[in-house]
Amino acid sequence: MKLSEMVYKRPDIEQVKADLTKFTEDFKNAATFEEADAVFAAMDKYQDTLETMMSLCYIRHTINTKDEFYEKEQDWFDENTPVFMEYSQPFTLALIASPFRPQFEEKYGKLLFINAEMELKTFKPEIVEDLQAENKLVTEYEKLLASAQIEFEGRKMTISELSPFKQDADDAKRLAAWTAEGNFYMEHKTELDELYDKLIHLRDKMGKELGYGGYIPLGYYRMTRNSYTKEDVAKFRESVVKYIVPLADKVFRDQAKRIGKDYPLNYADAALMFRDGPVRPQGTADDILAHGRKLYHELSPETAEFIDFMYDNELLDVLSKDGKAVGGYCTELPDYKAPFIFSNFNGTADDVEVLTHEGGHAFAGYMARDVFPSKYRSPTMEACEVHSMSMEFFSWKWAEGFFGPQTDKFKYQHLAAALKFIPYGTMVDHFQHIAFENPDLTPKQRDEEWRKLTAVYMPWIKLDEIPFFGDGAAWQRQHHIYSLPFYYIDYCFAQTVALEYWAFMQKDFDAAWKSYMKYVSFAGTKIFKDLVVDAGMESPFDEEAFKSICEEAGKWLDDFDLTKLA
Repeated sequence: MKLSEMVYKRPDIEQVKADLTKFTEDFKNAATFEEADAVFAAMDKYQDTLETMMSLCYIRHTINTKDEFYEKEQDWFDENTPVFMEYSQPFTLALIASPFRPQFEEKYGKLLFINAEMELKTFKPEIVEDLQAENKLVTEYEKLLASAQIEFEGRKMTISELSPFKQDADDAKRLAAWTAEGNFYMEHKTELDELYDKLIHLRDKMGKELGYGGYIPLGYYRMTRNSYTKEDVAKFRESVVKYIVPLADKVFRDQAKRIGKDYPLNYADAALMFRDGPVRPQGTADDILAHGRKLYHELSPETAEFIDFMYDNELLDVLSKDGKAVGGYCTELPDYKAPFIFSNFNGTADDVEVLTHEGGHAFAGYMARDVFPSKYRSPTMEACEVHSMSMEFFSWKWAEGFFGPQTDKFKYQHLAAALKFIPYGTMVDHFQHIAFENPDLTPKQRDEEWRKLTAVYMPWIKLDEIPFFGDGAAWQRQHHIYSLPFYYIDYCFAQTVALEYWAFMQKDFDAAWKSYMKYVSFAGTKIFKDLVVDAGMESPFDEEAFKSICEEAGKWLDDFDLTKLA
């Protein structure tokens, strides 16, 4: 069914409460495993429908944040999603305590219960109002960014529309674009500070109310960290500083020479990888979409079926327009067994990466559409990001159709950007740990912490030259810091595995794709570490993984003929 034909209906909250209560009672009263299993299946289907309505609302709201109907509907979900949690929790408790648990574990595996027990650690009815307030604050942040109308070159632009100018080859124009965006954030700095301060204290309060002494343990539970600890993450950060930062630093030093700028670089110059400007896709948005379809048709029979389903059912909304939320995402519509891709094309190489990155998410969701129970359709988030970031590299075989004569330049840019990203993403995670360990930091102190971390993770950046960005406040434009605490490091874990896949496919593309398909086939039935190892790859928590990818990527970059690049 096409997205436009999917019917949205706001759930009746009182009916939802009654239905969820009845599911719990019926499950408790089941006389046999077969009866309990039937209730379990019915509850699973019911929750799919709730999620479908929630996703339809969110999709239509983010496509047009000015649509008053879906704005109100989103407000309603912000208010009532915690209520769904409150009335679903007794069922989870009953499942864990069920006398038929051994039969459930035998049929569905123990991970279902490991994750359920972790989920219980994230909620009590006493925090419903706090969760409602958190949702509203995040939505307020999203609306603020979506409302941006930045004056530049005689017209008003959204943040997404301004992005290509921030990579322009003309030094003055590029700096002006960065300054214009920085001025927008500076105009709203007080509001951004107040929103984050409220979120920090609210999340800290929830952590304490649940007995954790603060937010960090709660944040880890909310991210379903079921196979590694805070200490493992800290070790990962150390490996990034030891192995990735020096390699990324070399890339930036080469870049500075290539574009004729002094090292270290300000934000505007760091964005200019080539003197003649960034790689841009050839052709129109329709051309990009058409070649994306060709890519997936030729990659495998499974991806061919997937992309036809997506295109034929209007399951992509990729053009930037006034009132559209910033960024990109992939979500699911379970009742229709359909993924959905949202983004903002802006004429940069990011437009292609939408089709590959978000396409990787969507493909994994499509392949897992019939997995039961629904909790097993998707693994934890870092595992999901392997789907997307690896797909970006698998698309290299078809890069010429997107970039034409700039294909080699694109590959250099893409690999270099992956190495550059890991330190930044790791810094975001480190910053969040500091922020939640010290919730009473002032806005100025938070900015100072960001400045200190920049010196460690991004020594190639020179601060103080551009409003907002040079002031140590650039963390405020990172959506995840406000909306999804501790998510961002997941991209770094995944990028490490994706670079392993990149190295693998340089030697044997078909074997790498076979491993990737095996990884995807597991869906959410395994913990992250097992997903990676069982697909034949190395865990990103293993220092050897860093040594290996740095050696392979460093050699590839060193051997690359830089005379091809401007």
